[in-house]
Amino acid sequence: MRVLLLDDDSFMLALLEDMLDELGSFDVAGASSAKAALALLAQAPPDLLICDLSMPDMDGIEFLRLAAEASYRGAVVLLSGMDAGVLRAAERLAMAQGLAILGACSKPVAATELGRLVALAAAHRQSAPTP
Repeated sequence: MRVLLLDDDSFMLALLEDMLDELGSFDVAGASSAKAALALLAQAPPDLLICDLSMPDMDGIEFLRLAAEASYRGAVVLLSGMDAGVLRAAERLAMAQGLAILGACSKPVAATELGRLVALAAAHRQSAPTP
């Protein structure tokens, strides 16, 4: 399964990658800017996108809107250090764009929760129609 991590914090990117390594064998790419992540989405769309909502170059909501406009059909997990209300609002907005949101988690996400979300992404991948 291909996973794209988007977070402007290099420590958080490394932490998420380490957590994924513990969960199994994944093809993981990391991006520290929304613009870099959009380029990676266009090159090789991941099965799972784990996306921070607060970034300096573009906020997560705008990034998700652009991902939806680019017809991204993989699963999405939202991460944020913001309060739960912001996470829920972002989740609703992303779903309204047609994205498959699996969850919205506070940072740092617990390993057990990440494992549950990865399992959901694998199920989403198997149920998704092939292009």
